Amino acid sequence: MANGFGSLYIGASGVQNAQNGLNTTANNLANVETKGYVRQQVRYADKTYNLLKQPSCNINLQQYGLGVSIGDVVHARDIFLDKTYRQEAGRKEFYAARYEVSTYVEDLFQELNGEQFKQSVSDLWQAVQEVSTKTDISIYQNLVLEKADLLVNRAQALYSDLQTYQSNINEQIKDDVNRVNEIGERIYQLNLDIQKIEAGGIETAMTLRDERDNLLDELGGYGEVTISEDATGFVYVDFESTRFIDDHRSYQIGLKTERGTGFYTPYWTHLSDETKNQYTKVFRTDGIISSEMNTDIGSIKSKLILRGDRYGRYEDLETEESYDKIANSTMMQTEAQIDELFSRIVTAMNDIYCPNKEAATEITGITADGTAVTYPAGTKILDVENCARGVDGELPPRELFTRIGMDRYTTVTGDDGAVYYVYNEPDPDVNATRYGLGNVSVNQELKKQITLMPAYKENGDVDYDMGAKLAEAWENAGMKINPYDQKPCTFEEYYDKIMDSLGVEGNTYKSASETLEGAVSSIDNKRQQVTGVSSDEELTTMIKFQSAFNASSRFMTVISEMTELIVTGLI
Repeated sequence: MANGFGSLYIGASGVQNAQNGLNTTANNLANVETKGYVRQQVRYADKTYNLLKQPSCNINLQQYGLGVSIGDVVHARDIFLDKTYRQEAGRKEFYAARYEVSTYVEDLFQELNGEQFKQSVSDLWQAVQEVSTKTDISIYQNLVLEKADLLVNRAQALYSDLQTYQSNINEQIKDDVNRVNEIGERIYQLNLDIQKIEAGGIETAMTLRDERDNLLDELGGYGEVTISEDATGFVYVDFESTRFIDDHRSYQIGLKTERGTGFYTPYWTHLSDETKNQYTKVFRTDGIISSEMNTDIGSIKSKLILRGDRYGRYEDLETEESYDKIANSTMMQTEAQIDELFSRIVTAMNDIYCPNKEAATEITGITADGTAVTYPAGTKILDVENCARGVDGELPPRELFTRIGMDRYTTVTGDDGAVYYVYNEPDPDVNATRYGLGNVSVNQELKKQITLMPAYKENGDVDYDMGAKLAEAWENAGMKINPYDQKPCTFEEYYDKIMDSLGVEGNTYKSASETLEGAVSSIDNKRQQVTGVSSDEELTTMIKFQSAFNASSRFMTVISEMTELIVTGLI
C-alpha cells in the first residue's frame, strides 16, 4: 500500500465495479425469458498505475495500482452456430411450406362441398353403366346429363379453389417480400446506430446488437443469407447471393405483377430497368432442388415454386419437356392433372356420341356462311356412317359436352356436292377452343330436349353398340399421370394416382420438415449454451458480486478509520 488515499482509490474501484457487475447480472436475470437476448458478462482489467520513481535498468519498476476497471462487457455469440442456425432454419421453412401446401390441396379433393371429388367421377361412371344397356330410355339419359353436369360443376369448383389458393400463396409472397424489405431497412439503421455508440471504443450497443441478430435470424427464414461484420460493427448482408445491405443502403426488392394471373415476381430494383422491361429476379425457381447445392432454403422461394407462374393445364402433361417445367409446382401440377382427367372424360364421351374419322382426300367447298375453304387429306370429319342420332335424325348429332366458344363442327358443302362436318380442333393458344375446365358445359339443347341425345342408328334402331363403347371407355386404361408414368390407368385409377402422389409428397415434406425442426432446435440449444441466460448461474454470480461489494466497502471503512486515527494522532 503506497498511501492511504491510494488505498481509498482501490476500495472505491472495487465498490464501483462490483456495483456494475450487480447491475449487469440483474439485467441478465430480468431478461431470462426475452427472446434473442444475449447474456452479458463483465470482464475486469487493471486500472492506471502510478510510478514512485523512474527505475534504473537494474531496478524493478516501482509503482502502485489504483484498483480495477471494467475492461469490457462481453456480448458473446458463436458466428459458426449462427450461420448454421440461419441456414437450417431457412431450409426448414422451405419444406414446411411445401408440406402445408400439399396437405391443403389434398384436403380440397376430399372436402369439396362436403363430398370427395372422386364421388362425382364415380357417379358419372354409374350413370354410363346404366345407359350403356338402356341407350334409348330417357330416365337413364337424364341421369347421364345430371351426373355430367355435376362433374362439370365440381371439377370447375375444385379448379377454382386451387386457383384461389394460388392467389392466397401469391399474397403471402407479397407480405413476405415486404417484410424482408422492412428487415433490411431496420438492420441498416441499426448498423448506423451501433457504429455511433461503439465509435468511442467505450460502450457496446448490447440491446441494438440483440435486435439486429434477431432480425438476421428472421431474415434467414425467408431466403439464403450470407453475413459479414467489419471492425466498426457494421454488418453486410447478401440475400440470395446478391448484396442486400452494404454501407450505403439497404437495397429494396420490388414486385412485378404478371399480366393475366396477377402473380408477383420479386426482382432487385437496383439491378433492373423497368422502362426497358428488364428485371433481375431475386429467386431462381428453376433447376434441381438440392440440399447439397443449397437450393432448398427459404420460405419465399418455396412458395414461388409451389405457386408456379401460371395456372396448370392438361397441355403441360403432354411431353416430358412441358411437364418438367411444372414438376416442382404442386399447384400447377395438380391443376394440370385435374384438367387432364376432366378433358379426357369429356373427349372420350364426345368422341363416342359424335365419332370422327380422317378425310381420305382433300376437301374443298363452302361453309354455311359462304366462306370458301380447303382442308387437306387427314382432316378429322364426322364419321357419318357410324354415328348415332337423336330422334330427329339430324346431323351432326349433339355432343354431350360443348365448348363455350366454339361449335364441334363446321359444316362444309364440298365441290363434289357432299356435305362434310369438319371437326374444329382445339388450339392450346386459344382457350375458347379447348375442352378444358372453365370452357366446357353440358349441352344446353340436350338439357332442354333429352330426345335429341344420340341413341339411334340411321335406320331408327337403337344403337346398342354406342352404349357398349361408352362402358368400354371407362374401362380403358389409357391415362398416365405424367409423361414418365409407365403404368396406364383408367379414369378412376387416375384420380387415385393423384391422391397417392399428394400423399407421398406430403409425407416426404412432413418428414423433412420434422427432421429439420429437430436439427434447428438442437443448434439453437447449442447457441443458448453460449448466449442464453441461466438463472442459477446468474444468482451465483450475483452472490459473488455482492460479496465483492461488501468486502470493498469494509476495506474502505478500515482505510478511513486508519487515516482518521493517523491524522488525529498527529494533532
